[in-house]
Amino acid sequence: MTNEALKIKMEGLLPGAAFEEGTAWLTLQTVPEEFKAFATQLRSDPDLLFDYLFCLTAVDWKTHFTVVYHFSSTVYRHTLVVKVKLDKNDPAIDTVSELWRTAEFHEREAYDLMGISFTGHPDMRRLFMTADHVGYPLRKDYEDPVNMIKL
Repeated sequence: MTNEALKIKMEGLLPGAAFEEGTAWLTLQTVPEEFKAFATQLRSDPDLLFDYLFCLTAVDWKTHFTVVYHFSSTVYRHTLVVKVKLDKNDPAIDTVSELWRTAEFHEREAYDLMGISFTGHPDMRRLFMTADHVGYPLRKDYEDPVNMIKL
């Protein structure tokens, strides 16, 4: 499916989505309240079959967080990037680990390093940092007593 055909399909599934221009892969933005239902459609719609979540990451924009998902279909060979803006004071979004098993690891990483909670995750605990570690090392407001770099 071409990016243009994929965009038309996405507009039907998620009418309020904002699309980014000038990207190699079709990229859209949505809100946390609509994301889980939309993700379920991406996985199960026979015209889409996004069966592969190959990247999940987070960005700290100082005023908010963005969780970025990269989906691909191994059947149709199309790719979609979905960005979800989260509140800086309560960064939480529903897990997609029951839809894409690889999300279990990626969500734990985003939790451990950025402090983003994934509601309903089966094992939401720190992945790299110790359980008693205070703070989230990839946040812009994180203060590292050793490196002392201010962003």
